[in-house]
Amino acid sequence: MLPIPAEELNGSGTLGPYWTFYRAVAAEQLNRWLPGEPSVILDLSGGRGRWSGQAARAGHKVIEVLDFRRAVVDGQSRLRDVDRVRHVRADDLAFLPDASVDAVLAEERVLSIELMAESAMNDVARVLRPGGRALVCVDSLVLGMAILAEQEQWQHLRQTGEVMLVPWPDGSITRCFSSGQLRELLMGAGLEVEWMRPRTVLSPSTVDHVLGSDARALNYLVRTELEAHPDDDDTVGIHLVASCRKTRSGPGLSA
Repeated sequence: MLPIPAEELNGSGTLGPYWTFYRAVAAEQLNRWLPGEPSVILDLSGGRGRWSGQAARAGHKVIEVLDFRRAVVDGQSRLRDVDRVRHVRADDLAFLPDASVDAVLAEERVLSIELMAESAMNDVARVLRPGGRALVCVDSLVLGMAILAEQEQWQHLRQTGEVMLVPWPDGSITRCFSSGQLRELLMGAGLEVEWMRPRTVLSPSTVDHVLGSDARALNYLVRTELEAHPDDDDTVGIHLVASCRKTRSGPGLSA
């Protein structure tokens, strides 16, 4: 898969069909991941309501943090499911007691934007109940190398064994992960990794070709993507997604 140009990453470029596919894959991944029984879910994904809304419609109670360790955006949408979603403005999780939530969503690259990701994951592990799970999405090493190449920062491309911090044109910095680094981050917080994979392995050109021929093929493409098993493969895809669980005897469990 060829890296996606940085200007396309916010979905405003020319890869409209690919982003339609990407969002459909992410939504179905969450559908399959959500607990089967009504649960309390903490959403750290940016305060835009998308992930909280999906979880609320599935019957869960959601605590949505606005905005976890980043600036609040004016005019952010609010959910109509106010009975199931509680909005909290905070830049850390000190307001939550230990072992108080069943699941945590860390979508929208929140742990890549949060450069002190280890501290954030320790907080996640603390508030998870024993047996609770977290779904995490981060920028991949492939994306970081593509952006550095566009910036002609050739001297940094060989430093793949170290923490990769990549400056973006808007002045922000993202932390990009290999699968090994993401696994180390999660395990370091006392969480057991259930699975890890690129969010998508189908290339934008393939998706564009198929959807250009038949727009009804979207469901087929999503099923094809989710039936692939590229576990721990960080050689493709702009984002890595991982599911992890707090073991009953692991670190972060209160006495």
